[in-house]
Amino acid sequence: MAVINRIAGLADEMTAWRRHIHENPELGRECHQTAAFVVERLKEFGITDITTGWAESGVVAVIEGQGEGPTIGLRADMDALPIMEETGLDYASKTPGKMHACGHDGHTAMLLGAAKYLSETRNFRGRAVLLFQPDEEGGGGGEAMVQEGVMEKYAIDEVYGIHNGPGIPQGFVAMTPGPLLAAVDAFYIDIQGKGGHGAQPHDAVDPVVAAVSIVQAIQSIVSRNNDSANRLVISVTEIHTGSATNIIPDTARITGTVRSFAPETRDMVERRMGEIVAGQAASYGVKATLDYDRGYPATVNHPEQTAFAVEVARDVVGEEMVDGNTTPIMAAEDFAYMLEARPGAYAFVGNGVDGATVHHPKYDFNDEIAPVGASYLARLVERAAPV
Repeated sequence: MAVINRIAGLADEMTAWRRHIHENPELGRECHQTAAFVVERLKEFGITDITTGWAESGVVAVIEGQGEGPTIGLRADMDALPIMEETGLDYASKTPGKMHACGHDGHTAMLLGAAKYLSETRNFRGRAVLLFQPDEEGGGGGEAMVQEGVMEKYAIDEVYGIHNGPGIPQGFVAMTPGPLLAAVDAFYIDIQGKGGHGAQPHDAVDPVVAAVSIVQAIQSIVSRNNDSANRLVISVTEIHTGSATNIIPDTARITGTVRSFAPETRDMVERRMGEIVAGQAASYGVKATLDYDRGYPATVNHPEQTAFAVEVARDVVGEEMVDGNTTPIMAAEDFAYMLEARPGAYAFVGNGVDGATVHHPKYDFNDEIAPVGASYLARLVERAAPV
């Protein structure tokens, strides 16, 4: 039960790959430079079955094993975030306002490490399909690749992915069958009132008062409309209105996020939010519209594949370093679309308990966990169909 020796020997290479990607972050589907770097490495490994352009800049590569067997998909995301880096590291982002603040640089390096090992050894039957995906951070690159037919083209039977986990002990692996990450929805409420002088509110129709009332009423959905057994978060994150202390504005805008696990919970929240907005608007004499935008679905691990992945993780890091029934979290992940298309599992690899969390300008991926993640990915393929 240990990290694969050959992959442990690739630690310095994976660190170099990761830091190169970290220095050159790209956003959304514009991961062309990162994709070119990935393709160059894959060709160096002797991999020839490579296609590009998935979701505009995604890369898919195939490693053939020894004889007939299943096709196992392994996915890593490549995109960065629109954040100004504040780490002060020697390999910090060279592009102001763009940063790998979620560890996708590390995920890509880990999959490259697994690819190099699998291409050298081919100690498995069937095929390993490597999915280097752009645009995870809100753009649905995973959904696009599925819609473009990646699962069918490569006849993928099962699909697996990993994410680093800040706050989780270094190298610890955590997953659970069923929902692991939440569905994410966004809401936008636009309120139209009638502006006026702050000293003469009776001559105006105040959208600010209506907005405050709507925000308060929305919070009652969690406490009064949701079954307490269902996890649900509703957060108002923006209120935009006004320009001066003595002016009642014409308009106000409220935006926020909804996180849930059950489809029926999403339905309930959208319905109740619409009712609240309409009712509060009538109460205050304003006009209000709700735009409820459904985003990524919940990331739901398949029980059989999760049980398999747990055993693989225990083989890599030891039983005491694996939690196969971890508590779901309310973050979201577009790997959900791949798990809707094929059975599989998603897991967290602990980034360490110290340091900044993801989406923070001082976050940094822990290079010491790269051999753990790469070994886990490689063992998934080898254990699925051993020679």
